[in-house]
Amino acid sequence: MARNIRAEFAELDVPPGYRLVFSGQVNRMQQAFKALLLSLAVSALLIYMLLAARYEALLRPLAIMFSISLAPIGAFLCLWATGSTFNLFSRLGMILLMALVAKNAILLVDFTDTLRKRGVDRTQAIVEAGATRLRPILMTTFTLVFAMIPLSLKLAPGAEARSPIAVVIIGGVLSSMFLTLLIVPVVYTLRDDIITWVRALPNMPNRLKGKPVEASPLAANASSTTLGDDDD
Repeated sequence: MARNIRAEFAELDVPPGYRLVFSGQVNRMQQAFKALLLSLAVSALLIYMLLAARYEALLRPLAIMFSISLAPIGAFLCLWATGSTFNLFSRLGMILLMALVAKNAILLVDFTDTLRKRGVDRTQAIVEAGATRLRPILMTTFTLVFAMIPLSLKLAPGAEARSPIAVVIIGGVLSSMFLTLLIVPVVYTLRDDIITWVRALPNMPNRLKGKPVEASPLAANASSTTLGDDDD
């Protein structure tokens, strides 16, 4: 609405020295939207820092963080399908959604890493992790969806204002569930290939010259870390 008012005001022949200023509720809503955008950025950063500390690596959380970016696809589609607006409550739903959708990728990636530490091939580990974690992912996702349905139906008085929270969460977790099972394994594989390529860079000149390849310090550290984890 504010954008339309600005566009109409720009078309008017206004004398010099006059300008359009929003105040009252419109100004407060704009400030709240800016604060929520900052909250989204801070939430994403905190989630990444927590995952990086958990895995003790900077690249390993990327596959999980990528799943968070998939959730808004279903959230916006669900808002459009229900005719809801992207207001203050829907933005609050986005913040909640960031923490809710990360769990599916954590379940998938964590179990894949566990299988690989046991000596399972990467592709086989990804397939087995998807089949094993499918049931927990479905159960947690549909439990959350069924819990949000009453709020999304606007049955109680005054629920119209709060229903976008439920609409965003329902659309976001459903899209994240399907896209996580399809796209996160691809991102996991690409991330793993990039790490392998980076570790092989110190030996690239020797390979080009046909000399024996020495073990990379990064690879040696990774192997010792894996062995240490298995011993634990």
